[in-house]
Amino acid sequence: MNVDKAIVVLDKMRLPNGAYTASTSQDYSYVWIRDVVYTVLPFLHTPCERYEKAYHSLLDLFRNYEWKIDIHTKKKPVFLFEFIHARYSKDLTEIPVEWGHAQNDAIGAFLWGIGEGISHGKKVIRDQKDLEIVQKLVHYLECLQYWQAKDNGMWEENMEIHASSVGACVAGLSAVKMLVQVDEDLIRKGQETLRFMLPHESETKVTDLALLSLIYPYRIVDRQTALQIINDVSTRLERKYGCIRYENDRYYNEGSEAEWCFGLPWLGMCYLELGMTDKVQEYIRKTKDIVPDNWEVPELYIGGKNVPNGNTPLAWAVSLSYLLLATVEDDVKKINL
Repeated sequence: MNVDKAIVVLDKMRLPNGAYTASTSQDYSYVWIRDVVYTVLPFLHTPCERYEKAYHSLLDLFRNYEWKIDIHTKKKPVFLFEFIHARYSKDLTEIPVEWGHAQNDAIGAFLWGIGEGISHGKKVIRDQKDLEIVQKLVHYLECLQYWQAKDNGMWEENMEIHASSVGACVAGLSAVKMLVQVDEDLIRKGQETLRFMLPHESETKVTDLALLSLIYPYRIVDRQTALQIINDVSTRLERKYGCIRYENDRYYNEGSEAEWCFGLPWLGMCYLELGMTDKVQEYIRKTKDIVPDNWEVPELYIGGKNVPNGNTPLAWAVSLSYLLLATVEDDVKKINL
């Protein structure tokens, strides 16, 4: 399988400003902060500038809305439009329609990506103003009291406390504490919430595909918790074409829950983190089964129909599939050297 085709597909969704649309589809021709973070993960270990440029574009976005961040470092948002928006138009401006913008995990993911980029030698921070923006985002999460804040979560749905959102914030704050001032107590409060909530996602969800983020890419749970999460996800949520997000999910449900393609490579990446080689090989095979020759990996297969929806390719799904298959291909090359 030619994994390099994945980069060609991702480049189709790359904008001149360096950000990425979630898909080439009409419904997803927007820029989501979280999607960009996951989409550029393959470039964290390569010498190209795609990783830096993506974060520069998001930093420019935050600079543009610095006035809003300033307000909500002191005053909690009340209405959804007051939160830092989760998705934007291609020119990185807010879209004036009602949306589930309370997505604390997106801010945590961004901060994590900044810190991770720095640790890999990426020039994601250009100047003092970029550092000021990072500092203000830390204050934003503090003002929200993220460790006990209800939000829309990764799937942009009902307001409740999500372990995956709290975990993303813990990861993000931990990642930037060498760059800006982060009170250790701010991280500790999130960790206490996770100890109370895990391995469950929320009050209404026993398990959730979003919990995999705490294993990969964030690596913020211990092995025992990671094994609990991954066992719950694989036994309760895994299906033929991917994983359902959670039980009784209504999105694209036409008789059963929709099967999200990136669930399979995501599980594979989590097993890679855990050093479970046999399971990694299993999920490589499963991922290869769902990746088409042209590498246009769908968002999901419609529940009950087993046909992909229109959001094909989904950048995030292409990225995670590439990460799993390219990592293993690299290992094979090293063995053969």
